[in-house]
Amino acid sequence: MAKAPDGFHYVRGHIRRNPKPRSAKRMSGWMIAGLLAGAWLWGQVFGFEAATPTPAADPNPAVSAPADR
Repeated sequence: MAKAPDGFHYVRGHIRRNPKPRSAKRMSGWMIAGLLAGAWLWGQVFGFEAATPTPAADPNPAVSAPADR
């Protein structure tokens, strides 16, 4: 059997690429979708009370003022 080229090795008679080192495991698309679905469900069940602004007490004035034209 001939020597494998640089960056490759033999496995059961086949040439395979050498594994690359991973500094950090990346999140898969399914993991991100699961986290987003979990946040959405959390909002549906418990609600995001602090995230919603409180509406004004009374946006319409009690006394009607004449419109300046």
